[in-house]
Amino acid sequence: MSATVAMILALAVGTYAFRLVGPALHGRVELPERVQELLGAGAVVLLVALLATGALTEGGGFAGWARPAGVLVGAVLAWRRAPFVVVVLGAAAATAVLRAVGVA
Repeated sequence: MSATVAMILALAVGTYAFRLVGPALHGRVELPERVQELLGAGAVVLLVALLATGALTEGGGFAGWARPAGVLVGAVLAWRRAPFVVVVLGAAAATAVLRAVGVA
């Protein structure tokens, strides 16, 4: 077995184990309220970091101003509780318009 296959199998087993732990320990382990707050904040931080990385970078460099502007338009629409389709189409339209007028 090659090293790549072994690593893929190890990651698959680890992922499956993580998925089993949640239901198996539900109700048996109670986390303190402070730990629950920190886990919630950590999830938000990870999502914001993923959003920033996807919105601002492309190929290891800056993605240009059109993409972050589109993400900002989408964020504002989501914050205003627009339907999901409107959020996606608004963000895509803003990015497309900016790219059409020459903003990279």
